Amino acid sequence: MPLAVKTDPTPLRTDEDGVVRVGDTRVMLERIVHTVDEGASAEEILERYPSLDLADVHATLAYVLRYRSEVDAYMNESEAHAEDMRRRIEERSPQVGLRAEMERRLSALRDP
Repeated sequence: MPLAVKTDPTPLRTDEDGVVRVGDTRVMLERIVHTVDEGASAEEILERYPSLDLADVHATLAYVLRYRSEVDAYMNESEAHAEDMRRRIEERSPQVGLRAEMERRLSALRDP
């Protein structure tokens, strides 16, 4: 009997904010890629993100291997967007001197 070869859709989905997530979880594709780049296996990824399904992890890894340049471009764009948002927030709410002020207050509480 011949094997009926099936093709499953990728477990990746883009949420309403444009973030690519794995399966039906909130785990972002970036997390998986960074974890793999650190040398983690599929099983180690599953240990870090137990809400994932092992088959989805393997399918995601296959997708990343097959489309690495597109994934890298997406991640670069995502990181640039995050940096832009961080810069905008800091411009609206400057943190200059905040750490020193917090340390001064903490010290005053400890040594009345």
